[in-house]
Formats: sequence, C-alpha cells, structure tokens
Amino acid sequence: MSDTEIRDGLSYSAEHEWVKVEGDIVIIGITDHAQNALHEITFVEISEVGTVLKANDECGLVESMKASSDIFTPIAGEIIEVNTVLEDAPETINEDCYGAGWMFKIKPSNLEADLAALMDGKGYKAFIESE
Repeated sequence: MSDTEIRDGLSYSAEHEWVKVEGDIVIIGITDHAQNALHEITFVEISEVGTVLKANDECGLVESMKASSDIFTPIAGEIIEVNTVLEDAPETINEDCYGAGWMFKIKPSNLEADLAALMDGKGYKAFIESE
C-alpha cells in the first residue's frame, strides 16, 4: 500500500478515479492504486465523445489479465475527448496512470458540487489504507 503514488493537486473518488481540473476542462483517469490492483491492463473502453453523464455514472470499462472493472465519472458533464492511445496501448495506464494514461476529458456541468464530494490526496490515502 505504501508504494502507491498519490499526487497532490488531484481529487480522488471512492471508485479509484482521479480528477484534474485544467481551466474549464476536467481530466479523469484511474489511480495508481487501481492500476496496481488490476495489474496488466489489456483493454480499455470509454463512452464516446458527446456523451453527457451525471456524477458517478458508469462510462467505461478496464480489463486486465486478473479482472475487469467499470469506470465511473466522478464529475458530471459532457465527454469532449477520449484518450485514443489507450485503444492500441492500454498498458499506458500501467506505465503512467497520472500522465499519458489519462482516460477522458469532460466539460463539467456541476464542478464545484462534484469536487466537494471527492477526497484530496490525504483523504484518499486514508481511504485506501482502510479498505
């Protein structure tokens, strides 16, 4: 557990997604803890650009040799970009989950309230240690 990378400046969900706000856009991916638990990621599927989601809606799937896991959006809004690199190279999530392995970008519709429901890095660390 102690080797899990948790980055400052991000928000975290109980479903192990991370959220990064960049201007009026939100970038979302899965955490280091999640990609470690899944191990070797072999397939990623994300809802299409233009999909409008409510916070905590299911919006994708990640599969690995060990398991498959649904992806949920912690932030309500419209998907404006999907990381197409993951179609051919899903292992990018294992290699750089907080960078090149991001999953999708959303134009948020209720950002302040959605962010308030998430954890900061310290809260997420305590959460995964209590699991």
